[in-house]
Amino acid sequence: MVREPLLPPESLARYADAIVRASLSIQKGDTLVVQGEPEHRELFVAVAESAYRAGARLVDVVTADPLVMRARLLHGSDDAIGALSPWARRRLREVAGPRGALAAIAGEGEAGYLDGIPPKRIATDYARLAKQTAFLRRAQLNMRARWVIAGWPTDHWAGQVYPELSPLVAKRRLARDLLRFCRLADEDGKGTSGWLKHLRTLSRRSARLTKLGLGGLELRGPGTELDVGLVGGTTWLGGPEKFVDGRMVAPNMPTEETFTSPDPRTTSGTFRCTFPLSFRGRLIQGLRGEFSNGRLVRLDADSDDDRDFVAAYIDTDRNGRRLGEVALVDASSRIGQMGRIYYNTLLDENAAAHIAFGSGFGGTRSETPPRSVNRSTIHLDVMIGSPELEVTGIGARGRRIPLIREGAWQI
Repeated sequence: MVREPLLPPESLARYADAIVRASLSIQKGDTLVVQGEPEHRELFVAVAESAYRAGARLVDVVTADPLVMRARLLHGSDDAIGALSPWARRRLREVAGPRGALAAIAGEGEAGYLDGIPPKRIATDYARLAKQTAFLRRAQLNMRARWVIAGWPTDHWAGQVYPELSPLVAKRRLARDLLRFCRLADEDGKGTSGWLKHLRTLSRRSARLTKLGLGGLELRGPGTELDVGLVGGTTWLGGPEKFVDGRMVAPNMPTEETFTSPDPRTTSGTFRCTFPLSFRGRLIQGLRGEFSNGRLVRLDADSDDDRDFVAAYIDTDRNGRRLGEVALVDASSRIGQMGRIYYNTLLDENAAAHIAFGSGFGGTRSETPPRSVNRSTIHLDVMIGSPELEVTGIGARGRRIPLIREGAWQI
């Protein structure tokens, strides 16, 4: 079946080049693995074309159908839960190596594909897979394995964002949004120049935050009174990240955040999500909770089933209830300026400030090996930002430094 194109050929090629060249630094001899769902085919082909033009040795497209995953979880034996084929493991080993790279395409194609499956069974599946692929997660978090996440519209996702439009019109509208958020629209300049300029802006902001040498953060907003500790030598990241082989990589497309990994032992206070969490085919409303001594001690949601669904995932790892990330986003975010919920963490986390349960990032420490970074097999972002959110940094001798006020950066 021939699908109607969502973008003009030149716009699609620009997006693919931003993924392949500007964000992953694909060079001659590299292997690129592209993962996504069946509806992402238009972008799969464009990414492959861009990668081969850049000199890639091999582009391997892995299509995962969420309904096949559902069949395995619903009807498979215990041996099928968390099963990873030997050839899939070898593929991931290649991705974790110096000549490999991973492009994960986001955009759910099926609503509620995990409905009716016991949360414990889902959690067991994830925990077993996470244990087998921990080598890749470590390599990614320690800036050794190149990866990027980029979005592509599907009927289901575009219908969530633009329910008033027909499926094709909604997908084309969402595709144009993605280009604009990645600074790839015509007004942003030729080729990927707008995207690269934006990344440099984020990099300068993160450098300023690092230079402040903050010992902690106060986050205050609707339902959120959170105190987050930072250790000495904390580095803030944002924009392109320099990997150990010297290549510059931008893991999120789009991105608006400046982020770091807090001291996982010190977070205290309450938080309330300002955006619904789109998680594994389910929309979680009203997620909120409380931290004490660095650990999540209370978790609630508007639905008890949703709360249990999220808690089962977090509790697959003993450090899942500690923070691995705090990310700051102000009102200059093009995503936030839309005033629209995008029902996808990749976009919604870049519309507002957020925190993440689970794994932290090795690149957020100045020393090697990194000190006081949460080690976990999970990473779950939840959005707590709003125009009312105020962020204050705690500097030397307890000096309080305004970072975000009335939605704008103050540094």
